[in-house]
Amino acid sequence: MDELSTHDEFYVPDYIHDMGLEVLKQYDLKVNSMQVVTTKPDKGGAIWKLETDDGPKSFKLLHRRPTRSMFSLGAQRYLVDIKNARVPGIITTKSGEDYVQAGDKLWFVAEWIEPLMPVTKDLEGAKQLCYALGEFHRLSQGYVPPAGAEIASRLYKWPKSYQKILRKMDWFRNVAIAYSSMPASQELLNVIDLFEEQAKNSIEALNQSKYLELVKLGNTNWGLVHQDYGWSNGQMGQNGMWIIDLDGVAYDLPIRDLRKLITGTMADLFRWDVTWMREMIQAYHEANPISTELYDILLIDLSLPSEFYKNVKELLYEPEIFLDETTSQLIRTIVDTDQSKWPALEEIKADWRNQSS
Repeated sequence: MDELSTHDEFYVPDYIHDMGLEVLKQYDLKVNSMQVVTTKPDKGGAIWKLETDDGPKSFKLLHRRPTRSMFSLGAQRYLVDIKNARVPGIITTKSGEDYVQAGDKLWFVAEWIEPLMPVTKDLEGAKQLCYALGEFHRLSQGYVPPAGAEIASRLYKWPKSYQKILRKMDWFRNVAIAYSSMPASQELLNVIDLFEEQAKNSIEALNQSKYLELVKLGNTNWGLVHQDYGWSNGQMGQNGMWIIDLDGVAYDLPIRDLRKLITGTMADLFRWDVTWMREMIQAYHEANPISTELYDILLIDLSLPSEFYKNVKELLYEPEIFLDETTSQLIRTIVDTDQSKWPALEEIKADWRNQSS
């Protein structure tokens, strides 16, 4: 190998680097350079870009349990080989395996797709992301994991995850009371009842929905969610949108990914914009049709105080650091944004009813 380089901000311990070199010996590749492009230091994962005699490749150390990683690698193989999806193809070892197990983790090599460009951060870009997401969900239906892989499914866990959010609201309240002198504590106490009530209403709506009937259709019927989809993991290539970083895929109702994308986008806009919501949902629907029952679940999931929960839960770990003036401002921004959410949800609720009638 002619050149080894690492970015200063991406530290990889020498023993991991050496282990990677040993793993690469099991591939029929001449590696000219190996550059760290990202790490997960808290979890023990890393990605390198390889320059090889067969073009650029991605080399990954997956941080999850090997049986969990087998599930996602099997999905990647299925999407490329069976469904011709635009996800990176896996390069096999000299012995024909999709991965190498070393250090109690799985390592694998895949195609490095280039050029890839993020779509524009405007409504057109958001629609492209949503269409590609719908296509990904549709193509992932029917996936059966390989023997020995664990079944990664969130399909049946919605009630439990909703209850968790509700339960944590009381934890947030108690921590804010315990650290009452901190700048953000009173701000949090002023709004916790509001978001707790929202969580209760979402749970009640989920209980009254067709959720239990829908999940009875089973994992393979619904296919996979990406779980970390957005402007970085859905990018435009020469022949369309590519979806990358499939390490966390799991079975679930597909609109969970769409909900995350919408709530994150509305947070970036600092308001719930009906036009954006409507067109994002419509773009997704064109690629993977949403039934009326599934649309109702999407609206319920959008009603959950997800942004508040996601941004405030860190206080449970280091309240004396978290509850500062910056968090006060963050809470005020979330509350301000939340006020536009409810009329927007009402409008798109009526909109879809008119469309489907």
